[in-house]
Amino acid sequence: MKILFIEDDKRLAKLVRGVLEEENYSIEIEMDGENGLECALRGIHDLIILDWMLPGRDGPSICRQIRAARSSVPILMLTARGQIEDRVSGLESGADDYLVKPFSFDELIARVRALTRRTLTDQVDATELRVGSIVMDVKAHTARRGELPLDLTKREWDLLEFLLRHSGQTLSRREILDYVWSFDAAVQPAMVDVYISYLRPKLTVSGRKDPIQTVRGFGYKLDPKNA
Repeated sequence: MKILFIEDDKRLAKLVRGVLEEENYSIEIEMDGENGLECALRGIHDLIILDWMLPGRDGPSICRQIRAARSSVPILMLTARGQIEDRVSGLESGADDYLVKPFSFDELIARVRALTRRTLTDQVDATELRVGSIVMDVKAHTARRGELPLDLTKREWDLLEFLLRHSGQTLSRREILDYVWSFDAAVQPAMVDVYISYLRPKLTVSGRKDPIQTVRGFGYKLDPKNA
């Protein structure tokens, strides 16, 4: 996931970059409003974290310009302004969420996860997901590979659905964990590996290729060429 952080406080920008990179997010930093807006309008980011007070152009103005460009990218606004009317103003400018400084990094990470998960799941909700020979009928709750039905547990179903919806994309263990286990803090990322190991044999019956690729040190992706 690519995050744009528009923040003129160099120390805070460095700290936030370090914290989010530990969570396997890719971070791009801009330190003034005009450059930040120009970068945001390129449309290559999955989330924008935006300070309210910036040189050149303030956060609410940037929000309004992004929304005027018909971009639906999630925006998390950071500000020292904690009054209700300021929160309302920030949200009305187009921000999706609002975090008051000073904030804990744990809270920042939780907000980022919630917003990026929404991005991942706010896709067109197709009734049928089809990648190669793998077919999932979401409405009927049936899945098959070729003509062979797949007998899946709920977790295996959710895992396969997530992989199918993002076929060809590398998904981090954290992204998979957040989707399949809905932010259950008691579940560790290693559980993703366990359920991948459960799902693989069900997809590779009758000598079919394993469509799930391991991206070492990061996560997994469903390879359409092997599906």
